Amino acid sequence: MKQIAVVIADLFEDIEYTSPVESFQEAGHQVVTIGKEEGVTVTGKNQKVQLKVERGIDQVKIEEFDALFIPGGFSPDILRGDHRFVQFAKGFMEAQKPVFAICHGPQLLITAKTLEGRKATGFNSIKVDMEYAKADFLDQEVVVDREQLVTSRTPDDLEAFNRESLRLLNS
Repeated sequence: MKQIAVVIADLFEDIEYTSPVESFQEAGHQVVTIGKEEGVTVTGKNQKVQLKVERGIDQVKIEEFDALFIPGGFSPDILRGDHRFVQFAKGFMEAQKPVFAICHGPQLLITAKTLEGRKATGFNSIKVDMEYAKADFLDQEVVVDREQLVTSRTPDDLEAFNRESLRLLNS
């Protein structure tokens, strides 16, 4: 069983949170939601999902987790404005731990300056940002780079995203 950190704020893409989390949990992995403050309720942008943040960012260390999951929506843009989340994401990339980012999720990795020379994908509106971050942007349903980074574009890609994320977790 692996411990997966999920960084999250209001306006996350509902299905981009629920589908991977259900997939991880069904495979026996533990998911821990991390937000700005423990106990705060965050709401998805479609208002279908509400969840209580289990741990505040100041309460966690990278060493406690085996992987990082960044759901899409507006949440990653909110989180990248907080240096604590940027440093948290950067730490996973530097430690070569698995990182799963879908849709707008790579925005946090852009701000962490960890995409240079990496193959990745994301929502089409962040393609230019990813190119400026010197990522090799690929318009594919899922991109796996160096057996560490898994990225996808939209909810339509969730099946491939979940499959490749689980493959890395289970290897």
